Amino acid sequence: MSVGQGTVVEHRLDAEGVDPLLLAGVNDAHIQEVTGLFDVRFVLRGDHVILSGELAAVESAVPLVQHLIELSRLRVPFDTNDIARFGEGLAAGGVVHPESDVEVALPGSRKVIRPKSEGQRLYLKSVMEFDVVIGIGPAGTGKTYLAVAAALDALYKRRVRRIVLARPAVEAGENLGFLPGDMQEKVDPYLRPLYDALEDMMPTDRMQKALNDSTIEIAPLAYMRGRTLSDAFVILDEAQNSTTAQMKMFLTRLGLNSKVVITGDKTQIDLPRREDSGLLQIEGILRGIAGIEFVYLDDTDVVRHRLVKDIIRAYASADSKGDT
Repeated sequence: MSVGQGTVVEHRLDAEGVDPLLLAGVNDAHIQEVTGLFDVRFVLRGDHVILSGELAAVESAVPLVQHLIELSRLRVPFDTNDIARFGEGLAAGGVVHPESDVEVALPGSRKVIRPKSEGQRLYLKSVMEFDVVIGIGPAGTGKTYLAVAAALDALYKRRVRRIVLARPAVEAGENLGFLPGDMQEKVDPYLRPLYDALEDMMPTDRMQKALNDSTIEIAPLAYMRGRTLSDAFVILDEAQNSTTAQMKMFLTRLGLNSKVVITGDKTQIDLPRREDSGLLQIEGILRGIAGIEFVYLDDTDVVRHRLVKDIIRAYASADSKGDT
Protein backbone atom coordinates (compact mmCIF):
# COMPACT_ATOMS: atom_id res chain seq x y z
CA MET A 1 0.00 0.00 0.00
CA SER A 2 1.36 3.42 -0.93
CA VAL A 3 0.54 6.71 0.77
CA GLY A 4 1.87 9.87 -0.76
CA GLN A 5 1.83 13.64 -0.76
CA GLY A 6 2.68 14.95 -4.19
CA THR A 7 5.22 12.60 -5.76
CA VAL A 8 6.76 11.46 -2.46
CA VAL A 9 5.36 8.07 -1.43
CA GLU A 10 5.77 5.38 1.18
CA HIS A 11 5.32 1.73 0.24
CA ARG A 12 5.13 -1.20 2.69
CA LEU A 13 6.11 -4.74 1.76
CA ASP A 14 5.36 -7.83 3.82
CA ALA A 15 8.65 -9.26 5.15
CA GLU A 16 7.27 -11.88 7.52
CA GLY A 17 9.55 -14.92 7.81
CA VAL A 18 12.66 -13.32 6.33
CA ASP A 19 16.16 -13.76 7.67
CA PRO A 20 16.75 -10.12 8.70
CA LEU A 21 20.55 -10.35 8.54
CA LEU A 22 20.43 -11.87 5.07
CA LEU A 23 17.99 -9.23 3.84
CA ALA A 24 19.78 -6.24 5.38
CA GLY A 25 23.32 -7.52 4.90
CA VAL A 26 26.29 -7.11 7.20
CA ASN A 27 26.31 -3.55 8.51
CA ASP A 28 23.17 -2.95 6.41
CA ALA A 29 25.20 -3.31 3.20
CA HIS A 30 22.22 -4.61 1.21
CA ILE A 31 19.98 -1.79 2.40
CA GLN A 32 22.62 0.76 1.44
CA GLU A 33 22.99 -0.85 -1.99
CA VAL A 34 19.27 -0.58 -2.72
CA THR A 35 19.24 2.98 -1.38
CA GLY A 36 22.11 3.93 -3.68
CA LEU A 37 20.65 2.24 -6.74
CA PHE A 38 17.21 3.83 -6.53
CA ASP A 39 17.61 6.89 -4.30
CA VAL A 40 14.97 5.62 -1.89
CA ARG A 41 14.82 5.22 1.88
CA PHE A 42 14.78 1.53 2.93
CA VAL A 43 13.68 0.67 6.47
CA LEU A 44 13.28 -2.87 7.83
CA ARG A 45 10.81 -2.63 10.70
CA GLY A 46 9.38 -5.78 12.27
CA ASP A 47 7.67 -7.84 9.59
CA HIS A 48 7.64 -5.04 7.03
CA VAL A 49 10.00 -3.27 4.66
CA ILE A 50 9.17 0.39 4.18
CA LEU A 51 10.34 2.12 1.01
CA SER A 52 9.93 5.86 0.67
CA GLY A 53 10.96 8.46 -1.85
CA GLU A 54 9.93 9.82 -5.22
CA LEU A 55 7.09 7.86 -6.80
CA ALA A 56 9.07 6.71 -9.83
CA ALA A 57 12.04 5.63 -7.70
CA VAL A 58 9.88 3.63 -5.28
CA GLU A 59 8.00 1.94 -8.12
CA SER A 60 11.34 0.93 -9.67
CA ALA A 61 12.69 -0.40 -6.36
CA VAL A 62 9.65 -2.45 -5.31
CA PRO A 63 10.15 -5.49 -7.66
CA LEU A 64 13.80 -5.81 -6.66
CA VAL A 65 13.13 -5.52 -2.93
CA GLN A 66 10.30 -8.06 -3.24
CA HIS A 67 12.77 -10.44 -4.90
CA LEU A 68 15.28 -9.92 -2.07
CA ILE A 69 12.54 -10.62 0.46
CA GLU A 70 11.70 -13.90 -1.29
CA LEU A 71 15.37 -14.92 -1.30
CA SER A 72 15.68 -14.07 2.39
CA ARG A 73 12.60 -16.13 3.27
CA LEU A 74 14.13 -19.13 1.52
CA ARG A 75 17.55 -18.50 3.13
CA VAL A 76 19.16 -18.18 -0.30
CA PRO A 77 22.35 -16.14 0.13
CA PHE A 78 23.22 -13.16 -2.06
CA ASP A 79 25.70 -10.30 -1.87
CA THR A 80 25.77 -6.63 -2.82
CA ASN A 81 27.04 -7.34 -6.33
CA ASP A 82 24.07 -9.65 -6.90
CA ILE A 83 21.58 -6.90 -6.06
CA ALA A 84 22.43 -4.70 -9.05
CA ARG A 85 22.37 -7.77 -11.29
CA PHE A 86 18.95 -8.79 -9.98
CA GLY A 87 17.74 -5.26 -10.70
CA GLU A 88 18.97 -5.38 -14.29
CA GLY A 89 17.43 -8.81 -14.78
CA LEU A 90 14.05 -7.63 -13.54
CA ALA A 91 14.23 -4.55 -15.73
CA ALA A 92 14.94 -6.80 -18.72
CA GLY A 93 11.95 -8.97 -17.90
CA GLY A 94 13.63 -11.95 -16.25
CA VAL A 95 15.57 -12.89 -13.14
CA VAL A 96 16.45 -16.22 -11.60
CA HIS A 97 13.61 -17.37 -9.38
CA PRO A 98 14.76 -18.10 -5.83
CA GLU A 99 13.53 -21.67 -6.22
CA SER A 100 15.85 -22.24 -9.17
CA ASP A 101 15.42 -25.63 -10.80
CA VAL A 102 19.18 -26.15 -11.07
CA GLU A 103 21.86 -26.09 -8.40
CA VAL A 104 24.91 -28.11 -7.43
CA ALA A 105 25.53 -29.20 -3.83
CA LEU A 106 29.14 -30.24 -3.39
CA PRO A 107 29.87 -32.70 -0.56
CA GLY A 108 32.87 -31.93 1.62
CA SER A 109 32.90 -28.22 0.84
CA ARG A 110 29.45 -27.42 2.29
CA LYS A 111 28.96 -25.29 -0.80
CA VAL A 112 25.86 -25.03 -2.96
CA ILE A 113 26.51 -23.57 -6.41
CA ARG A 114 23.47 -21.70 -7.73
CA PRO A 115 23.10 -19.69 -10.93
CA LYS A 116 22.97 -15.95 -10.30
CA SER A 117 21.24 -14.87 -13.48
CA GLU A 118 18.73 -16.26 -15.96
CA GLY A 119 21.51 -16.79 -18.49
CA GLN A 120 23.52 -18.80 -15.97
CA ARG A 121 20.43 -20.86 -15.09
CA LEU A 122 19.86 -21.78 -18.74
CA TYR A 123 23.56 -22.57 -19.16
CA LEU A 124 23.80 -24.85 -16.10
CA LYS A 125 20.52 -26.55 -17.04
CA SER A 126 21.85 -27.22 -20.54
CA VAL A 127 25.12 -28.62 -19.16
CA MET A 128 23.11 -31.10 -17.10
CA GLU A 129 20.82 -32.11 -19.98
CA PHE A 130 22.94 -32.19 -23.16
CA ASP A 131 25.98 -34.28 -24.11
CA VAL A 132 27.78 -31.36 -25.78
CA VAL A 133 27.30 -27.77 -24.64
CA ILE A 134 29.05 -24.71 -26.06
CA GLY A 135 28.89 -21.76 -23.66
CA ILE A 136 29.83 -18.44 -25.27
CA GLY A 137 30.04 -15.16 -23.41
CA PRO A 138 32.31 -12.46 -21.97
CA ALA A 139 34.68 -12.78 -19.04
CA GLY A 140 33.14 -13.16 -15.61
CA THR A 141 29.88 -14.83 -16.64
CA GLY A 142 30.67 -18.05 -14.79
CA LYS A 143 31.15 -20.27 -17.85
CA THR A 144 34.12 -22.19 -16.48
CA TYR A 145 33.09 -22.10 -12.83
CA LEU A 146 29.63 -23.57 -13.44
CA ALA A 147 31.01 -26.20 -15.82
CA VAL A 148 33.55 -27.34 -13.22
CA ALA A 149 30.79 -27.47 -10.59
CA ALA A 150 28.65 -29.65 -12.88
CA ALA A 151 31.65 -31.88 -13.59
CA LEU A 152 32.32 -32.42 -9.88
CA ASP A 153 28.64 -33.14 -9.33
CA ALA A 154 28.73 -35.82 -12.05
CA LEU A 155 31.90 -37.30 -10.55
CA TYR A 156 30.55 -37.42 -6.99
CA LYS A 157 27.33 -39.05 -8.23
CA ARG A 158 29.40 -41.62 -10.17
CA ARG A 159 27.91 -40.63 -13.50
CA VAL A 160 31.48 -40.38 -14.84
CA ARG A 161 34.76 -41.87 -13.67
CA ARG A 162 36.96 -38.85 -14.30
CA ILE A 163 37.13 -35.18 -15.20
CA VAL A 164 39.37 -33.82 -17.95
CA LEU A 165 39.99 -30.07 -18.09
CA ALA A 166 41.82 -28.66 -21.11
CA ARG A 167 42.95 -25.26 -22.33
CA PRO A 168 44.94 -24.08 -25.34
CA ALA A 169 48.29 -22.51 -24.47
CA VAL A 170 47.98 -20.08 -27.30
CA GLU A 171 50.42 -17.31 -26.34
CA ALA A 172 53.34 -19.70 -26.82
CA GLY A 173 51.72 -21.38 -29.80
CA GLU A 174 51.75 -24.56 -27.70
CA ASN A 175 55.50 -24.61 -28.31
CA LEU A 176 56.53 -24.06 -24.72
CA GLY A 177 60.23 -24.87 -24.93
CA PHE A 178 61.40 -21.33 -24.23
CA LEU A 179 59.80 -21.28 -20.77
CA PRO A 180 61.90 -22.43 -17.77
CA GLY A 181 61.18 -25.67 -15.90
CA ASP A 182 59.80 -29.08 -16.86
CA MET A 183 56.73 -29.49 -19.06
CA GLN A 184 54.25 -29.29 -16.18
CA GLU A 185 55.84 -26.05 -14.95
CA LYS A 186 55.70 -24.65 -18.48
CA VAL A 187 51.97 -25.21 -18.93
CA ASP A 188 50.73 -24.56 -15.38
CA PRO A 189 50.42 -20.76 -15.84
CA TYR A 190 47.93 -21.34 -18.68
CA LEU A 191 45.93 -23.85 -16.63
CA ARG A 192 45.89 -21.90 -13.36
CA PRO A 193 42.25 -20.70 -13.70
CA LEU A 194 41.10 -24.33 -13.77
CA TYR A 195 43.03 -25.09 -10.59
CA ASP A 196 41.48 -21.99 -9.00
CA ALA A 197 37.95 -23.20 -9.74
CA LEU A 198 38.70 -26.62 -8.26
CA GLU A 199 40.32 -25.13 -5.15
CA ASP A 200 37.20 -23.06 -4.51
CA MET A 201 34.96 -26.15 -4.60
CA MET A 202 37.04 -28.97 -3.10
CA PRO A 203 39.00 -29.52 0.12
CA THR A 204 42.70 -29.28 -0.68
CA ASP A 205 43.52 -32.87 0.29
CA ARG A 206 40.68 -34.28 -1.80
CA MET A 207 41.67 -32.18 -4.81
CA GLN A 208 45.33 -33.23 -4.55
CA LYS A 209 44.39 -36.90 -4.31
CA ALA A 210 42.12 -36.60 -7.36
CA LEU A 211 44.92 -34.94 -9.34
CA ASN A 212 47.49 -37.52 -8.22
CA ASP A 213 45.40 -40.52 -9.26
CA SER A 214 44.20 -38.80 -12.47
CA THR A 215 40.55 -38.81 -11.42
CA ILE A 216 40.87 -35.14 -12.36
CA GLU A 217 43.27 -34.30 -15.16
CA ILE A 218 44.26 -30.77 -16.19
CA ALA A 219 46.20 -30.55 -19.43
CA PRO A 220 46.92 -28.37 -22.47
CA LEU A 221 44.67 -28.97 -25.45
CA ALA A 222 47.59 -30.42 -27.44
CA TYR A 223 47.73 -33.36 -25.01
CA MET A 224 44.31 -34.57 -26.16
CA ARG A 225 45.48 -35.80 -29.55
CA GLY A 226 45.18 -39.55 -30.09
CA ARG A 227 43.06 -40.18 -27.00
CA THR A 228 39.53 -41.52 -26.53
CA LEU A 229 37.82 -40.01 -23.48
CA SER A 230 35.18 -42.43 -22.19
CA ASP A 231 33.22 -42.20 -18.92
CA ALA A 232 34.49 -38.64 -18.60
CA PHE A 233 33.26 -35.09 -18.13
CA VAL A 234 35.48 -33.06 -20.45
CA ILE A 235 35.77 -29.26 -20.41
CA LEU A 236 37.58 -27.20 -23.02
CA ASP A 237 38.11 -23.74 -21.60
CA GLU A 238 39.14 -20.59 -23.54
CA ALA A 239 38.08 -22.38 -26.73
CA GLN A 240 38.24 -19.17 -28.75
CA ASN A 241 42.02 -19.73 -28.86
CA SER A 242 41.80 -23.21 -30.35
CA THR A 243 42.38 -23.58 -34.07
CA THR A 244 39.99 -25.30 -36.46
CA ALA A 245 42.13 -28.45 -36.47
CA GLN A 246 42.42 -28.47 -32.67
CA MET A 247 38.68 -28.07 -32.20
CA LYS A 248 37.91 -30.95 -34.57
CA MET A 249 40.55 -33.07 -32.82
CA PHE A 250 39.05 -32.28 -29.43
CA LEU A 251 35.43 -32.97 -30.38
CA THR A 252 36.34 -36.33 -31.91
CA ARG A 253 37.90 -37.47 -28.60
CA LEU A 254 34.39 -37.96 -27.20
CA GLY A 255 33.91 -41.55 -26.05
CA LEU A 256 31.06 -43.59 -24.60
CA ASN A 257 29.22 -42.14 -21.59
CA SER A 258 31.03 -38.83 -21.85
CA LYS A 259 29.95 -35.21 -21.73
CA VAL A 260 31.71 -32.21 -23.26
CA VAL A 261 31.45 -28.54 -22.30
CA ILE A 262 33.22 -25.96 -24.44
CA THR A 263 33.56 -22.41 -23.13
CA GLY A 264 34.84 -19.32 -24.86
CA ASP A 265 34.72 -15.57 -25.35
CA LYS A 266 34.64 -14.42 -28.96
CA THR A 267 35.92 -10.97 -27.96
CA GLN A 268 39.22 -12.34 -26.60
CA ILE A 269 40.71 -14.29 -29.50
CA ASP A 270 44.51 -14.28 -29.27
CA LEU A 271 45.25 -16.26 -32.41
CA PRO A 272 47.25 -14.46 -35.15
CA ARG A 273 44.16 -14.60 -37.39
CA ARG A 274 40.74 -14.25 -35.79
CA GLU A 275 39.04 -16.30 -38.50
CA ASP A 276 41.17 -19.34 -37.54
CA SER A 277 39.32 -19.70 -34.24
CA GLY A 278 37.71 -23.12 -33.92
CA LEU A 279 35.03 -21.64 -31.66
CA LEU A 280 33.84 -19.24 -34.37
CA GLN A 281 33.68 -22.01 -36.94
CA ILE A 282 31.70 -24.57 -34.90
CA GLU A 283 28.88 -22.03 -34.51
CA GLY A 284 28.03 -22.70 -38.13
CA ILE A 285 29.21 -26.30 -38.43
CA LEU A 286 27.53 -27.85 -35.38
CA ARG A 287 24.37 -25.79 -35.02
CA GLY A 288 21.24 -27.87 -35.40
CA ILE A 289 22.79 -31.22 -34.46
CA ALA A 290 20.63 -33.06 -31.90
CA GLY A 291 22.41 -33.37 -28.55
CA ILE A 292 24.54 -30.25 -29.07
CA GLU A 293 23.38 -27.04 -27.40
CA PHE A 294 24.71 -23.49 -27.79
CA VAL A 295 24.17 -21.15 -24.83
CA TYR A 296 25.00 -17.45 -25.02
CA LEU A 297 25.69 -15.30 -21.97
CA ASP A 298 26.15 -11.53 -21.91
CA ASP A 299 27.17 -8.69 -19.60
CA THR A 300 24.00 -9.11 -17.52
CA ASP A 301 25.39 -12.49 -16.41
CA VAL A 302 28.73 -11.11 -15.14
CA VAL A 303 29.39 -12.17 -11.54
CA ARG A 304 32.75 -10.51 -10.93
CA HIS A 305 33.34 -7.00 -9.58
CA ARG A 306 30.57 -4.69 -10.75
CA LEU A 307 33.05 -2.68 -12.82
CA VAL A 308 33.74 -5.71 -15.04
CA LYS A 309 30.28 -5.31 -16.54
CA ASP A 310 30.92 -1.64 -17.30
CA ILE A 311 34.34 -2.48 -18.77
CA ILE A 312 32.81 -5.10 -21.08
CA ARG A 313 30.16 -2.64 -22.26
CA ALA A 314 32.77 0.09 -22.83
CA TYR A 315 34.90 -2.21 -24.98
CA ALA A 316 31.84 -3.40 -26.92
CA SER A 317 30.90 0.21 -27.59
CA ALA A 318 34.42 1.05 -28.70
CA ASP A 319 34.52 -2.00 -30.99
CA SER A 320 31.24 -1.01 -32.62
CA LYS A 321 32.70 2.44 -33.32
CA GLY A 322 35.98 1.00 -34.58
CA ASP A 323 38.01 2.66 -31.82
CA THR A 324 39.96 -0.51 -30.87
